[in-house]
Amino acid sequence: MQSLIQTSSTMLFTAFIIYLVATLFFGFTIKDKLTDKRNSKLAGKIAITLTIIGFIAHLIYFVTRWLASGHAPVSNMFEFVTFLGMCLVLAFIIIWFIYKFNLLGLFALPIAMLFIAYASMFPTEVAPLVPSLKSHWLYIHVTTVAVGSGILFISFVAGLIYLLRNVDQTERNKRSISLEVVMYLIFLLIGFIVASTAFGAMDYHASFEYTNNDKVQTTDYTLPPIAAPHNGTLLTEDVMKPWFESPSWMRGADAGRKFNSVIWSFIVGTILYGIVRLILRKRVAAAIQPLLQHVKPDLLDEINYRSVAIGFPVYTLGGLIFAAIWAQEAWGRFWGWDPKEVWALITWFFYAAYLHLRLSRGWHGERSAWLAVIGFGIILFNLIVVNLVLAGLHSYA
Repeated sequence: MQSLIQTSSTMLFTAFIIYLVATLFFGFTIKDKLTDKRNSKLAGKIAITLTIIGFIAHLIYFVTRWLASGHAPVSNMFEFVTFLGMCLVLAFIIIWFIYKFNLLGLFALPIAMLFIAYASMFPTEVAPLVPSLKSHWLYIHVTTVAVGSGILFISFVAGLIYLLRNVDQTERNKRSISLEVVMYLIFLLIGFIVASTAFGAMDYHASFEYTNNDKVQTTDYTLPPIAAPHNGTLLTEDVMKPWFESPSWMRGADAGRKFNSVIWSFIVGTILYGIVRLILRKRVAAAIQPLLQHVKPDLLDEINYRSVAIGFPVYTLGGLIFAAIWAQEAWGRFWGWDPKEVWALITWFFYAAYLHLRLSRGWHGERSAWLAVIGFGIILFNLIVVNLVLAGLHSYA
């Protein structure tokens, strides 16, 4: 089993590196499109070939980890987020063969790499399943949600490129400021990865003892404790003292540690964003816009819509129907207003409203692109904040 786990880890790292190289080749297609179309086509073919090879390595990671654990590797945050990244790459490959649109890879693959890096910040050990997870409906529910979300993420990529190309960056207005906020939020995710990697390399640890549901528990921080657990006591000596306690309503498993991670994401992400702004001497979106002038807005709008039209039914199956069946089997009820369930429903209503506004009210172009970006934000909120901060039956993730 140990050899399978080692192979699995190696394949995931290999996929990450190949995605990185493929991203560089997708970047070459922008430069060459302005000078030599033959070079652009060659770079695009190399990029998509590397992407497929990276996806195969990613798939090998998934299969070998499944063989090592004896169950589908989607039962914790590390496994689910890496699988989500794999679904995003699969959706991109399919879209590429339909539209041959290279620029999509320049944005989609970095998001997949961010997912892999983000997942690696969580415990990667293969662990036995808790009783509520020992169900085939769990695998069906989680994998279908991931596939649907991966397809919906392509709508975000297309929508973001559309906005970066079309929003006027020559003056400060609501549209340009809102787009820059989106870029800033991406830096926050990068900030979490950078902070976790840096302190992980230093093998930082700080232990707390706290009371949760009348039980004394301990938690191990891997980032310096800005926010301690509610009613927590620091056990480790010679480490930074916490600045304050987490709010009392954060009572999920390791809620204080997770809230502390969110705070560090804001701190490091903001510093990184500030450094980039100083280097560019302009808004990040304004710096990217000149590179996208050759892109056809109508093509981006079509990819945006088709991704939602395909991803929404798949998400409906996994996030609502299959989830309800699993909840009935695991907890004896189809619906219980758990935070994860509530936000899954909010996500479903949002994309239902997206399709309604587009088909009935004619919300095309920029309006549709903004909706795709907001939808991506809702899914990320469900993935990150609901899992890391809010307490609920899904806190084991």
